[in-house]
Amino acid sequence: MAGIDLERTVRDILQDYSVEVSKAAAEAVQEVTKESTKKLRQTSPKRKGRYAKGWTGKVEKTATTVDATVYGKTGTYQIAHLLEHGHARRGGGRNVGGIEHIKPVEEWAISEVEKRIREKVER
Repeated sequence: MAGIDLERTVRDILQDYSVEVSKAAAEAVQEVTKESTKKLRQTSPKRKGRYAKGWTGKVEKTATTVDATVYGKTGTYQIAHLLEHGHARRGGGRNVGGIEHIKPVEEWAISEVEKRIREKVER
């Protein structure tokens, strides 16, 4: 009578679970990165539209991590901080108020990735 190798069985189950969680995380990050880019394009200040249209996202996968970056690519990335937090007028005088548009999307993305990973793993 052959015995069940409990250690190998548990290891195989945990390894399969780990692969499933990694796939779920990669999918969730990819989806949320796309949606974050769209949200930033919609909520960004639009004078001529170049700044808002310049948002793009990039997802890099390695064996152990998934990294996502949403950034401005049209050369207007330098003004993101000024638009988000405000700045002094060019000729002096009163400050120009900021239009908070990056922080709300960032906070949404963080909570949304967590939520989607949980949903995908629980299925």
